[in-house]
Amino acid sequence: MSHPANQLKAALTISRYSLLATLRSPTSIVFSLLFPLIFITVFGSINVGAPPAIKLAVAPGCDTSSVIYKAIKTIPNLKLLTGLSETEQSEELRKGQITAIINITADHIFTLAPHYNVHLRSSGSSGDNLTLLQTQLDETISKIDRKAFLHNPSIALLQVTKAPGRIYRNIDFILPGQLGFSLLMAGVYGSSFLLFSLRQNMVLKRLRTAPVKRRAIIAGEMLSRLFFHILSFLVMVAIGYFVFKFTLVNGLATLAEMLVFSLFGLSIFMGIGFIISGLVQNENSITPIANTVVLPQILLCGLFFPITNYPHFIEQICSALPLTLFVTGLRKIAFEGTHIWQMPLTVAGLLLWTCAIIPLSIRSFKWE
Repeated sequence: MSHPANQLKAALTISRYSLLATLRSPTSIVFSLLFPLIFITVFGSINVGAPPAIKLAVAPGCDTSSVIYKAIKTIPNLKLLTGLSETEQSEELRKGQITAIINITADHIFTLAPHYNVHLRSSGSSGDNLTLLQTQLDETISKIDRKAFLHNPSIALLQVTKAPGRIYRNIDFILPGQLGFSLLMAGVYGSSFLLFSLRQNMVLKRLRTAPVKRRAIIAGEMLSRLFFHILSFLVMVAIGYFVFKFTLVNGLATLAEMLVFSLFGLSIFMGIGFIISGLVQNENSITPIANTVVLPQILLCGLFFPITNYPHFIEQICSALPLTLFVTGLRKIAFEGTHIWQMPLTVAGLLLWTCAIIPLSIRSFKWE
């Protein structure tokens, strides 16, 4: 049984049954696949760069046939509310349900073009939306002025040149973070619970009598997690790509490189799970210890928002954490087209974590 071929066969057998156990575990499916898919759907549907929606009530008697009103209707984030009485509008304004009440009236002074008065009535509950609304209305009026008075003198002429480039969507930030989240949950929670269960149920003790080496058991468990991660990975990337237009710069080549890069995260997070399973004496202790490792990384490693939002000293700490290195690398590969060998510092950081955790996970391995 000590022959290398037999050890490989044992590892493959262990990985097969471990994968079946994982696929039959509702907890593994929920935390490693369902939760990330929910986050991808929710955050991928949010247009971060779009201005906030503004509700604007139209006052009774407002000139809705004017060119000003027609231009205001084209502002994307404005929702014009018509048909409300003055009492209803005042009540909605007081409650903060609308930003302002607009009234457009024709000014009958003699000019070369029609002239209008645009009056906004707001309240203290309008907040910053009122400032944004004023800016948008000013810009709308200025656009009409530039068309109506072509030769009107100006102190400067603004020119904008757009260079070609890829569109960075919200999903390009979120999806790599959720891939890291999935691998973190499957590696830490999945491995620690499964290995502890095998030890508690005397499965490992029975394997010890049929000389299966520790490295074969660990390799089998890693293969199992790798197969499960590949399935989850492909499902999440497919939904991100076909539904939310996730960027894969070089197509399938980028997808393959992301999968290879995931081996770093798999080794680190599974190693942490092995260490936890070797330290605890009862199953109830796994969750608190795993949460101590997992939750800080979820909050600090840029899964949902950039770590640059933190103070500088916290950002420096976050940038050294394994999940940050892993997710940052995935984002560079997917959107920027960076190859693994072009990220020496990121790869070096992940290798340091791997070299520190794998020996500890082997040493903490217990048969019973």
